[in-house]
Amino acid sequence: MNLGPLEIALIVLAILLLFGYKKLPDASRSLGRSLRIFKGEMKGMKDDDAGSSAAQGVRTKDAAQTAPVRGEIVAPATPPRTTASGDLTAKLHEEARVAEARAAELRAQAEQSRVTDGPR
Repeated sequence: MNLGPLEIALIVLAILLLFGYKKLPDASRSLGRSLRIFKGEMKGMKDDDAGSSAAQGVRTKDAAQTAPVRGEIVAPATPPRTTASGDLTAKLHEEARVAEARAAELRAQAEQSRVTDGPR
């Protein structure tokens, strides 16, 4: 399938119309972070599964006790990884957490300014 310049221009125009030019950098940055986190997690899972008895179908007593109840957040039972990919994953998770907190703060500020300014 060969796309000519007209088709590419139409695709770019459609993307701009759908998302707006102001949101595209944020969306691409967020997508990049998500892909890096996903890649790190997949590599971590691959590393964990290589030596894990759970990967061989053996269920341990600890695994049964740490199964989350609906709505409950359970901390991982394994200590944090000290490998380079584990450090990168932890760093990316921290950056994502900080970015989400900042976004929530900005949304709250915007909401507060809408409430105090009132309708115009």
